[in-house]
Amino acid sequence: MTVDIRVIRAGQMYRYYLRQTVVGDGRRPARTPLSAAQEQAGVPAGRWMGRGLAALGLAPGEEVTESQLRNLYGERGRHPYADRIEADRLAQGASPTEAYRAGALGRRVTVTGVDFVFRPQPSIYLLWALGDEETRRVIEAGHERAIVRVLEWIEDEVAVIRYGTDGIYRVRPPGGLVAARFRHYEARSGRPLLHDHLLLSVKGQRLDGTWGSIHTTALHENTVAASALYNELVAAEVCEELGLATEPRTVTPGRRPVMEIAGVPNGLIRWTARRSNQIATCLAELEHEYVTAVDDDGEPRFLPVVSERARAKLERIAARKTRPPKKEKARSLVQLRADWKQSAILTSGVAADVISSLLEYARAAAAVIRARVTAMVDVALAAVDVAATVFVMNGGGRFHRRHLLAEARRHLALVLRGSRRDPGLDDQVVAAAISAHCLDISEPKTVRGLEAGYRLYTARWNFADLPARRRPPTPAPDLDRQPPADPGEPPAPRPPGQDAGEWEIPRIPLQYERAVLAGAVVREQLRTTTASAVRGRAYDVVAHQQAAMPERLLVPEPAGPGHDGQEQEPGRPEALDLTALRALRQSRTDVEALELTTEQLRHLAAALTKTSDGTRARKRKYTGREIAPPVHPERQEEQHHPQQPGPHGPEAGR
Repeated sequence: MTVDIRVIRAGQMYRYYLRQTVVGDGRRPARTPLSAAQEQAGVPAGRWMGRGLAALGLAPGEEVTESQLRNLYGERGRHPYADRIEADRLAQGASPTEAYRAGALGRRVTVTGVDFVFRPQPSIYLLWALGDEETRRVIEAGHERAIVRVLEWIEDEVAVIRYGTDGIYRVRPPGGLVAARFRHYEARSGRPLLHDHLLLSVKGQRLDGTWGSIHTTALHENTVAASALYNELVAAEVCEELGLATEPRTVTPGRRPVMEIAGVPNGLIRWTARRSNQIATCLAELEHEYVTAVDDDGEPRFLPVVSERARAKLERIAARKTRPPKKEKARSLVQLRADWKQSAILTSGVAADVISSLLEYARAAAAVIRARVTAMVDVALAAVDVAATVFVMNGGGRFHRRHLLAEARRHLALVLRGSRRDPGLDDQVVAAAISAHCLDISEPKTVRGLEAGYRLYTARWNFADLPARRRPPTPAPDLDRQPPADPGEPPAPRPPGQDAGEWEIPRIPLQYERAVLAGAVVREQLRTTTASAVRGRAYDVVAHQQAAMPERLLVPEPAGPGHDGQEQEPGRPEALDLTALRALRQSRTDVEALELTTEQLRHLAAALTKTSDGTRARKRKYTGREIAPPVHPERQEEQHHPQQPGPHGPEAGR
């Protein structure tokens, strides 16, 4: 994710935010005014944002002062001008208690805000750091507009104020929210990292004018959807303004790819990832300790494989252990950009002419992609990918609308490749997924359960016959890798010449591989059984896959013999588009980890022919009555394009 969230508490505001965060993560000297400390640190002053500023007498873009921050976030949720209000009431003859209450915004709270951290993808802030001044301004403007759009979405769709017994009733803050934004330029490692801290106040005004507290759980639940929206918006803003395009790149095998600016070398991205490399090295050590740890009796303390949940915990431990100290000396942005460029030329391993002409290289790569791939969205096929991916990623169980929304935004970012879209297109994909491929299994017992955002869904398909998640193969016994029988003995020795990072730690495969497969199989089943549901080739996304890296476009993948590009006969589950599947398996993407055979694909397609029985059984379970298979609306023939890239294929559903 590129949007992180952290709770702000009243006492924490003094110790951390007012001393370090508001001055660019540096060390603020004692008794130094905020404006002077920000000037010394080389970071701009904070600015107010949000539609709720008018109720507090503030204006968008107004500079944030230290007293305003202290009152709103540090004094348990008081008015930013509480000092002035209290002084005026005392001058009018009010008692100290009445004057203090006049400066309060409802009840005093301990959690006074939420810190959202917005940072673009590495390829974007590399262009910002190494490009010219015009490129820097364009990227910063796109970054700011994306933050504004995400905040508006939070105000309109996410933020709620609870009231009533146990907070069972909820209402949107009609006046909007209040937030303070602070910009930082570099990471703790000294590498470039454009990011903004958005300190969102939990105080919101109700319809009757009284003040309440925003439900922070709702903000945490929608962080992934907010991150997907920000990634999509900032990439579209930057690509449209600078003439660029995005491409999917696999960072970690088995996990979903990330969208980066095409033409930006991976060597530069690795150059910025000093912290990531340190965390990865420490993580390898921790994984080795995890799988070889034994108790006093010599028995293994943990599972012999590293699960996804265990790996996430180990990653957090590795991040804390390798966290460097705060910077001591501040530098201006001009000096930072000059130092970054010189460091990249000397240490990144990328040619100096590429670094000096990075924008031109990115534009050339974008021109190749735009010439071969048309950014086009098929809502029906996107709904299939989104529903299948969310269903599998949630363990084949229940999910909410926010899960579909986050996946739909990832899908659109993949398909559009940096092009702008209609504002409501993500909602259209979610609506199509819910109506055609999801089953409402909500049994609301509270008022909250009746809300659209908290209704429970599951897929209409029956995945019981799909093969279970692949387990790691059991290795042959290796005496050098066995845990010590005697607890007093040292851990098992490593193989000669290998460090801990080179060990093959057994891990449970990630769910994303199975989610990609499920979307492909369901699409093929719908295409072969319902001619009106999905038209065209099932894997037209091969064009998108080939356009992922410009250097792979020189020799297009040849078509198999006998393939004329026509639709296969409906009603034949075994009629798979094997030519396109072979092309996908030969491409260097995350799909190669599946290692599927033709027989396995035929088995999966045959398993999904039982979807009608599964649907009726699930419907009887939850409603007690039969349901006919969903009928997909016919689409006009003039809206069909023979080569529709994007929403179908193993890249989809991110």
